Amino acid sequence: MSINVESKKTQATQSETQDYIKKVLQLIEQKEISKEDAQWVTRETVENFRNHVNPGFLEYRKTVTKDTQFAAVEWSDQDSCFTDVNGKKYIDCLGGFGIYNVGHRNPKVVKAVTDQLQRQALHSQDLLDPLRAMLAKILADITPGDLKYSFFTNSGTESVEAALKLAKMYSDRFTIISTTKSFHGKSLGSLSATAKGMFRKPFIPLIPGVRHVPFGDVDMMRKTFESCALVGEDVAAVLLEPIQGEGGVILPPQDYLKQVRALCDEYDALLILDEVQTGMGRTGKMFASELYDVVPDIICLAKAFGGGVMPAGAVVANEKVFKSWFDNPFMHTTTFGGNPLACAAAIATIDVLLEEKLPERAAEVGEYFLNGLREVANEHQDKVLEIRGQGLMIGIEFHKDEVGYEFSKALFDKGILVAGTLINSKTIRIEPSLTIQLDEVDTVINAFKEVLPTLQA
Repeated sequence: MSINVESKKTQATQSETQDYIKKVLQLIEQKEISKEDAQWVTRETVENFRNHVNPGFLEYRKTVTKDTQFAAVEWSDQDSCFTDVNGKKYIDCLGGFGIYNVGHRNPKVVKAVTDQLQRQALHSQDLLDPLRAMLAKILADITPGDLKYSFFTNSGTESVEAALKLAKMYSDRFTIISTTKSFHGKSLGSLSATAKGMFRKPFIPLIPGVRHVPFGDVDMMRKTFESCALVGEDVAAVLLEPIQGEGGVILPPQDYLKQVRALCDEYDALLILDEVQTGMGRTGKMFASELYDVVPDIICLAKAFGGGVMPAGAVVANEKVFKSWFDNPFMHTTTFGGNPLACAAAIATIDVLLEEKLPERAAEVGEYFLNGLREVANEHQDKVLEIRGQGLMIGIEFHKDEVGYEFSKALFDKGILVAGTLINSKTIRIEPSLTIQLDEVDTVINAFKEVLPTLQA
């Protein structure tokens, strides 16, 4: 068996591999791409997804477009848009699931990362690294209430994992309350709090002690607190998205978050707010918790935290909670979290958000966007169930999944990228950069108006 494997691997010689690598690096270096190179890139991308990444992605991507055999291959991006390898430009209303709050390749963020790269890319892991300390101070300044200490991660699911471990370190309790339609990530701990059965079932049993109650139902949450206390499984923390993103852009009932905060205080439990998608100005405030005048014990950040340039995330907690890691800071660590490039990107991102008042802009442009979409949808209530949102986090919910799929394909053909949410596939998300121009918003609204009459109810 080992001889056969070795024989198969040597079919591609080292020289051929090196030639292939050089061609790819040359393409990366080029500012423009020729028609012939574009065809080669498309062919190689499709074949390598099929043979070396995951062929399932090809079937998924085919559903996005009617006019090409395979999905478009993206090549470059700027501002609110990206361009495919053949030069077709798209308005990006998916936004990488919400990572491009300050736009694609924001020049200030790119400059900060490039400048830092000229000095040091990664840190030694042993000495004190300055940008991590400075970013933590900035977060203490801008986050709500008494949030003070930060732990840095590379992604949203890592932020949730860290928050769950921090909550368990804080007390001897292990029960976590999450909600239905929630999405907190897909690594084992965060998946335990995520609600969608399709993602959970293959990996059951998951982390014990996680209970799900209906989002927005404070009475059921109170009963769960009471039941847990009666049987000696007191609640360690409640984990919530202030606005459910993957659940379909679900806004909480009035005063819901305040009532949950009061329950946590009453039962001495922590409140963890997952602001991976709602944070960094998306909803019209720097953090969605500010919309509801609620201060969590722990807040989780990622997605747009790295400015759409670097993968970056953070967990910020108050001193009461975070001090459980003071005695041994090695209880939870990461090699790449809080690296100098990611910290430079995050610092520059916060600067752009504050200097250009992008949270405030998200509130204004989001209201304009929502009103325009709703005006169009009023004439097609047989197809559109509801349009809802906050800031530039907008969901268009159709009566049927199939209508949503056809809608996203039709808009893609018109040069607009949208997609469904992971928990509620009937809902199409609109999450453009917070820098999107009003004429681009008008283009999307007009396309919505053109496409709706063509869809079968």
